[in-house]
Amino acid sequence: MRVLVQEVKSASVTIEGETVASIGHGMLLFVGFTEGDNEATLCKMRDKVLKLRIFPDENGKTNLSLDAVHGEVLSVSQFTLYGDVKEGNRPSFVNAMKPEEASRLYALWVNLLREKIPSVQSGRFQTTMEVALVNDGPFTLWLDSNELFPRKVA
Repeated sequence: MRVLVQEVKSASVTIEGETVASIGHGMLLFVGFTEGDNEATLCKMRDKVLKLRIFPDENGKTNLSLDAVHGEVLSVSQFTLYGDVKEGNRPSFVNAMKPEEASRLYALWVNLLREKIPSVQSGRFQTTMEVALVNDGPFTLWLDSNELFPRKVA
């Protein structure tokens, strides 16, 4: 699982001219899945994301979590996080999870976020979306579950 975390002043998702999700200050999360991801992976990643201390305190130090600043979350499915351009210039997406399973995991991901955060918005899975954002900082982090929580080889 990969999550691109962006601290934002605001963010929104528009589909066919209709704004379907929008937030104020908080995190925009682009989320992608790969084979082997499961509910345990999602729970670990959710907890990691929500505990990130990326928001400034009264001294301007990145010391506060999303909860501490009463921030909102906008989650957007993004299979292209698994795009591979090692061979040539056209991305290969063979490492991205198949849409049927990824759709189930994405719905679960959003529900898991909602268990912990009062204000969670979501884009629509497997839909062409226009994502608008105003970065705060900008502050962007790349999280990969295989790096954060290596799987044990049997």
